[in-house]
Amino acid sequence: MLVLRSALTRALASRTLEPQVCSSFATGPRQYDGTFYEFRTYYLKPSKMNEFLENFKKNAHLRTAHSELVGFWSVEFGGRMNKVFHIWKYDNFAHRTEVRKALAKDKEWQEQFLIPNLALIDKQESEITYLVPWCKIEKPPKEGVYELATFQMKPGGPALWGDAFKRAVHAHVNLGYTKLAGVFHTEYGALNRVHVLWWNESADSRAAGRHKSHEDPRVVAAVRESVNYLVSQQNMLLIPTSFSPLK
Repeated sequence: MLVLRSALTRALASRTLEPQVCSSFATGPRQYDGTFYEFRTYYLKPSKMNEFLENFKKNAHLRTAHSELVGFWSVEFGGRMNKVFHIWKYDNFAHRTEVRKALAKDKEWQEQFLIPNLALIDKQESEITYLVPWCKIEKPPKEGVYELATFQMKPGGPALWGDAFKRAVHAHVNLGYTKLAGVFHTEYGALNRVHVLWWNESADSRAAGRHKSHEDPRVVAAVRESVNYLVSQQNMLLIPTSFSPLK
């Protein structure tokens, strides 16, 4: 028995543990403070967009009294029309639960904001995302337009494609073709999905920067590497509303 135990001990001691695969993109050890961002997309009934936005503008303070609004946009191009997109920040999941409970008891919010707006909404979608560790939300120097580019990546998570994706993003930013507002990795919703929020002065400046980046071999090389892990992608051109914190 002693001989067997000794042999087993030597065998275990000689084993080399496989190194853990990790990525600077990963949001795991990351969000020690628990902060996350909820992406909400509302599909409005045709002809009701202006009414909805006016109602929201007039009563936005009733909602922002409970949690922080990061940005609110109308969708100009990309997918279904009559659509708005907004981002809300929460300290953690307990915080969001407290906010939802408080809103359920807030009669002023329900009567002036919720009930009138619900009649204008055709469909709602929600995703929970984390801001990646190497990025923070950047407020632009002036008003402009935003592009939300959504990338569906191959299964395997950031350990597989995170570093290549980061290099592709930084190639665009470091060479001055666009400005980065934030990079988010989905926690609840479609998994292995990354949202990149870009800012440009206008739709035309965005188009010009995109054209130039496609001719830059440094950007092409970085993007080609990340494309190996890409399943699909889509984007939306977003126009910030007058009451959006991000302009």
